[in-house]
Amino acid sequence: MGNAESNAYQNHLSRFLPEEQSDIDGLFDTLSGSSGSSGAKNAKAAKKTVTLAALQAHTREPLPEAMTARLYNGMKSIDLPGKSAGLGEQIAKEQFVIFMSNLLKGNADEKISIIMRMIAKTGGPLKGKQIQEFTEDLITSVVHVLSYRKELKGWSLENTRDFSSGVKALASELLSELKLPDGTKPVGSQLLETSFDQSVIEDWVYRVPQVSVFLSVVIRQGLHVLHSLPDQTNDILNLVPHCKGIKGRGVVSLFDIPAIIYINSHLPAEMQHKWQLLFSSRLHGESFSQLCAHIVNKGPCIVIIRDLDGFIFGGFASHSWEVKPQFQGDNRCFLFSVFPTLAVYTYTGYNDHYMYLNHGQQTMPNGLGMGGQHGYFGLWIDSDYGKGHSKAKPRCTTYNSPQLSAKEDFTLDAMEVWAVGDAPESAGKKGKKSILDVDPQAQALLEMAGKSRQSEGLREPMEEEEGDDDEN
Repeated sequence: MGNAESNAYQNHLSRFLPEEQSDIDGLFDTLSGSSGSSGAKNAKAAKKTVTLAALQAHTREPLPEAMTARLYNGMKSIDLPGKSAGLGEQIAKEQFVIFMSNLLKGNADEKISIIMRMIAKTGGPLKGKQIQEFTEDLITSVVHVLSYRKELKGWSLENTRDFSSGVKALASELLSELKLPDGTKPVGSQLLETSFDQSVIEDWVYRVPQVSVFLSVVIRQGLHVLHSLPDQTNDILNLVPHCKGIKGRGVVSLFDIPAIIYINSHLPAEMQHKWQLLFSSRLHGESFSQLCAHIVNKGPCIVIIRDLDGFIFGGFASHSWEVKPQFQGDNRCFLFSVFPTLAVYTYTGYNDHYMYLNHGQQTMPNGLGMGGQHGYFGLWIDSDYGKGHSKAKPRCTTYNSPQLSAKEDFTLDAMEVWAVGDAPESAGKKGKKSILDVDPQAQALLEMAGKSRQSEGLREPMEEEEGDDDEN
């Protein structure tokens, strides 16, 4: 190894802490068939190599075969000065370390040449179709390896909707950020046929953090290296939130794993570590009173709905829901779509109609709404439970969202509400509220009519903070 090459290699190696270097050395030794701790081993370390077959054997279960081949092509693409031609199909130690260094510690400029070869062995320019296939492989691999390693934190492939359509939806959303030098963003079939050069793809990797995060997860969990060391950033640690409240209840969430990952990444950082199920129409019944009783004063939460046409969409409420005839919330709220497209729609600054919840009033609309205005919400669930609308043509004024449901006026098929982050202190201290608790006016009307509170004594017991559902 020449001095220049040796210095470059040492620079890459120095990015890793001593225990990280040891972890990488151990993995390379395993893959290259090295064993034992004889003195001769170190002398020959540089001459040891890794074959595609060895990489495939190591990752056969944790990673799909297509992703293993992409990792191999990425490693093989790293040029080493003076490397003998005979090593062309095998990975040298230096290539292995530089691959790890650039993809796990590098910037977009350092990652891009490797990613280009992972997308296509020949390098660029690349068709949109090739980038799409790579992105779908990458997302599939993340779901697969997290499930295999039991790192889904209480979510599973059984308690969430099928993830195959979610993979395509998330890939499509990430690809929508590909921008040509003139600033245009090709869409649909045009995107798939467009050629993108390295500078455009580098810009995309720089602006779309999921690409780097997903590659890091695939390398760490797929190769089982550096996965338990403390340098993991929060975007990896909180890639999937801990799931509470669903275990053993026979519920299959309206969310799929890719959608959970994507929606969670848009939440405020302090809320990304945990989701707890507050309300499910299949568990708690199709009742607006039940909905209010389960979600009022429970902290920030996510509402997700499926209409009878199969469209899935919802919103994030940044504050506890309160029953009152005024708008509430702040500019952290957003609306989203999960199916048939995955997208997040954030506030425009046009108005402050972020979230609204009202019940039992004669003069103001009764229901749950987000964005727009009375009668024309971006998302509306009527207090006459089962009816809703998304009247946002051409766009919702508050969130710039399109019509989220298949039809403007829709019929609800299923609904869930998830609390995100840590519950507010008040939520754990009070028993679950009847709608009569949160609407004293309704209680007074009942008493004036001489009727008793039918729900008294029939409340569900308070759910304890459930133990981790973190076993898949």
